[in-house]
Formats: sequence, C-alpha cells, structure tokens
Amino acid sequence: MAQTILNVPDISCEHCQKTITNALTPVPGVRAVDVDIPAKQVRVDYDASSVGLDRIQEILREEEYPVESVAG
Repeated sequence: MAQTILNVPDISCEHCQKTITNALTPVPGVRAVDVDIPAKQVRVDYDASSVGLDRIQEILREEEYPVESVAG
C-alpha cells in the first residue's frame, strides 16, 4: 500500500472536494481519498501495483484539478 499527498492549488470548496473524491474513489487500486480544503491537498492511499501516481494525476488533470507538486 502506498500513500501520497498531492498539492492541488485549485481546491477551494466542498464542491472541489466532492468532485475529486468522486473521480478517484472508483479507480481500481485506490483505497482512500482525503481532501483537505484549507491545505489544498489530496491524500491518496492506493495499491501501486494496480494504479500508478501518474494515472492519479492524469485523472485530476481531466477533472481540472492539476497537481502542482507531490508532498509525499
């Protein structure tokens, strides 16, 4: 199991949180998604053998929430 924190500067409200959660939760291999609105971060717990970090970032880009940087 891998965990990463993504810095997403376009997060501003609960709508953003819901959109990101709904986009990532059904992805095979994604175990948990936690959006921190004030910090503008998304923590993703995932199975790296099922889904890669590149794919997670691509999904967020498609939803118009591009990742600025990866914190860990």
